[in-house]
Amino acid sequence: MIAYLDTNVVVRLMQGNGKQISRKAGELLNRADLLISPMVVVELEFLYELQRTKSGWSGVESKLSSEIGLTVCDFSFPRIATIAADEKWTRDPFDRLIVAHAKANGFAFLISADAEIAQNYPRTVW
Repeated sequence: MIAYLDTNVVVRLMQGNGKQISRKAGELLNRADLLISPMVVVELEFLYELQRTKSGWSGVESKLSSEIGLTVCDFSFPRIATIAADEKWTRDPFDRLIVAHAKANGFAFLISADAEIAQNYPRTVW
């Protein structure tokens, strides 16, 4: 089983706020192969540059790849962009591409606390 993590979940895990993650999402974190969209990498760097997080992607990767086996999805960008173009429910390019990655991978689970994503992607878990 595969599950993608939204940026907000990655940030919570990095900050040690795992208790803020729902029980259902926590169970999925423990059972699934965990992936992120490359857009999460970019968004994490934006947050770091804006000083909203203490660590950029390199710190996240070194910590969460060893702790929970987190990896970056390597699907082709043209395939993901085509799917993302149909995500007309948001103007947020990060959300469009993050959801597109989960869709492209067989409608995989997406762990996210984002209510708008949950409303528009039925395999969102929170």
